[in-house]
Amino acid sequence: MGFASPAVDALRTPAKVSAIDERTRRALAAIPSVNEVLQHPLIEDALESLPRQVVVDSVRATLDGLRRDVLGGRLTVPPSVDELASAAEAAARARMRRTLRRVINATGVVLHTGLGRAVMGAEAAAAAADVISSHSNLAIDPETGRRGSRDTHVAHLLTYLTGAESATVVNNNAASLMLILNTIAEGKEVVVSRGELVEIGGSFRLPDVVRRSGAILREVGTTNKTHLRDYQEAITENTAALLKVHQSNYKIVGFAQQVGLEDLVRLGHRHGLPVVEDLGSGALVDLSAYGLPQEPMVQASVRAGADLVCFSGDKLLGGPQAGVILGRCELIEALKRNPLVRVLRCDKVTVAMLEATLRLYMDPETVVQRIPPLRILTRSPVEIEAKARALLSLLSAQARERLAASVEPATSEIGGGSLPGEELPTYVLALRPQDVDADALARWLRTRDLAIYPRVSKDAVLFDLRTVLNGEVEEIAATLNALVASGGVLA
Repeated sequence: MGFASPAVDALRTPAKVSAIDERTRRALAAIPSVNEVLQHPLIEDALESLPRQVVVDSVRATLDGLRRDVLGGRLTVPPSVDELASAAEAAARARMRRTLRRVINATGVVLHTGLGRAVMGAEAAAAAADVISSHSNLAIDPETGRRGSRDTHVAHLLTYLTGAESATVVNNNAASLMLILNTIAEGKEVVVSRGELVEIGGSFRLPDVVRRSGAILREVGTTNKTHLRDYQEAITENTAALLKVHQSNYKIVGFAQQVGLEDLVRLGHRHGLPVVEDLGSGALVDLSAYGLPQEPMVQASVRAGADLVCFSGDKLLGGPQAGVILGRCELIEALKRNPLVRVLRCDKVTVAMLEATLRLYMDPETVVQRIPPLRILTRSPVEIEAKARALLSLLSAQARERLAASVEPATSEIGGGSLPGEELPTYVLALRPQDVDADALARWLRTRDLAIYPRVSKDAVLFDLRTVLNGEVEEIAATLNALVASGGVLA
């Protein structure tokens, strides 16, 4: 890592061959020692708030980078001690800065995988803090004082809310499917429609998950059409299960057909085969009641007779990353006996947050307002426009002019593999500054201590107010006003 600053860059001129050795010697001799830099006031201040070893290592790394630049002929005159101290101090603070931290989501994507998917409510945060800061009864039976099951804290809520016989939880939904297939179909065939061979985020593909589980994938039908007879004709003595996968992140429209869950259940049970449904996102609330497209509900899959149903905890459910599995008691017990459970299980923080989230569903009258993703999804355009205009009003006159700020209608995405292809009406604060391109401004916003993630479209930086949380409007305005006042990336 070389030392770099605008002042230093200006000094990086090709040296004449005849003078390289002498210039190099002089430049090396002019580099201060570690102790000299440590005595600089900036570094002394850093030593007051940062670990000494981190500061010393940063000074050494800065000086080492400088020496490499000198020896490589890229620098003939060393920077001042002030510049070196400033670079070392910045490097030390960067080393101690948390890389995983809060950001403002102004993209309009409600379940943004890169930004942590579902925002959880205050109840989940409080539950997490409670078990982090003390011992907890995660896996102990209070009656006997002996080891218990961590599923105890969430299974009764899941069965009550969905009507399922039993439930268990692992660390994500891909793990759910992996555990299910490894338990009930290792070495045997699992029948699935070609139209349901999904690829989820990060290039994880359903066929790969099936193969890794030890099961054998048996594809039936075509991409656009699969009939019940396709499943029927694929069943052999080596068939272990019928699998249905919700197309949660894409749509096949036009000349298309897939077999309904109820028909698949009847076929499976006629042959003594369990039917598994991977719902992907999974909803416990009927979103169509709020003017949104229908998303398959977990309760409906249970009522239809699926033997095992799995879905994500951090999408429409509004909880932490987890894979929820519901189903028949004997099958759930078989899953819990699988050695993979120890590899895939959730920790105490996840269990605490999931329990707190599920408890909010016990009151159907208030759940939509108390689960942040549901509240965000059901925001009206009128409410969002008011927030956008409030943000515009908080910008200084100079900021409004320099950034060419305006409020405009737009659309939001749901994201997270939920309600594919559906867009929601929204309003954005659009910035079209003339003296910096949109990508550069968006990059600057993403790299602040409090990072703001807008989206860029047609040379404009757009702040979608649908996904901006309470209190964040003021923070965005403060950041933009400070940017314009200081020049910043606009300079």
